[in-house]
Amino acid sequence: MSELHNLFLPCPRGLEPALAAEMQALESPTLRTGKEVPSGVPARGTLEDVMRLNLHSRIASRVLLRLGHAPVEQADDVYRLALKMPWERWFAPDQTLRVDVTADHSPLESLHFAALRAKDGLCDRFRMRGMERPDVDREQPDVRVHLHLSATEALLYLDTSGEPLFKRGWRTAHGEAPLKENLAAGLLALSGWRPQAVLFDPLCGAGTLVVEAAQMACNLAPGLGRGFGFERLRGFGAQAWQDIRQAALAARRAAQAPIFAADIDPRMVELTRANAQRAGVEAVVQVKQCDVMDAVPPVQLQPGQAGHLVTNPPYAERIEAKGREAEEFLPRLGDVLKQRFTGWNAALLLADLQADRALRLKPARRHVVYNGPIECRLFTFQLVAGRPPRKTAAGAGAGD
Repeated sequence: MSELHNLFLPCPRGLEPALAAEMQALESPTLRTGKEVPSGVPARGTLEDVMRLNLHSRIASRVLLRLGHAPVEQADDVYRLALKMPWERWFAPDQTLRVDVTADHSPLESLHFAALRAKDGLCDRFRMRGMERPDVDREQPDVRVHLHLSATEALLYLDTSGEPLFKRGWRTAHGEAPLKENLAAGLLALSGWRPQAVLFDPLCGAGTLVVEAAQMACNLAPGLGRGFGFERLRGFGAQAWQDIRQAALAARRAAQAPIFAADIDPRMVELTRANAQRAGVEAVVQVKQCDVMDAVPPVQLQPGQAGHLVTNPPYAERIEAKGREAEEFLPRLGDVLKQRFTGWNAALLLADLQADRALRLKPARRHVVYNGPIECRLFTFQLVAGRPPRKTAAGAGAGD
């Protein structure tokens, strides 16, 4: 378990610095975090580090263990690389597998064929050692292999996570335009919110932001409610895993500050409550039905106490919006923030890259973040007093 392995942790684009900081916060004496690259962070660590990263990372999408790499010009190069890898060290031939492939400027014409050649090399490795060829299961494999093709080389990884890490196990339903849990955690990190501060999401949708925040406030490891791919791999000690889980359970604590959520849609209010209950934080998250244009601070801040409004408002790429109501949404929201939330910090994720102009607010920071394929900005503001909000009859919709 003390051997060091090359690792790669992919994440949503724009969250690489937050992921690197999260990895360093684990304070593992054996984990070495590498230089951030687009959409991920490389590292070196032990198999115990792999287990801890899977259990504790809120921002990573997966924890990949690199087995090898080689120059690639044609699909047979992928086959030869897979044939050399010590697959028998990690799993048995009677376990099912699937091979996933990603590429960045790959010279190979067919990614599907490249994945097939990786599978062929893997299976032939077992056959050449007198063992059966593993079967492929695309739906629920025991083992997931990841092939990444760059412009010059192929890299083969074992996926130690199984299902993506943003699948925490507590969300069974979501709103119209949900945030993935790891993106929500990254937004909280970039917003400057910390568990000692009050948090309010007035457009909570299914409650992803506030549930993530509540688990952070209670120091609940995000992976406590799910299983992982490494549990079906060889070399990962069962006792070590049990000890790591027990340490995480013992580290739980009471929240230090309240967390509030609101939404205009009563269905989303109930969904947020249900998600908070499944996540074990129903006592921390306070939810009510409210139009964002009627929102006021949910609590009076004490001297020295910080308040953060963090939200993901609806935008055209996510929810169809037309007419005057859509045009006025951001200006009216900006008025509400300036007039009623003086002294608070605000962070808004928006696909309009110039949304600060519509809000008529000067951002302290603009973070480039991708919500799936959509390039967005996380605008952060330190709110000061503004003119009274304009009165209109239109209401405001919900985000997530």
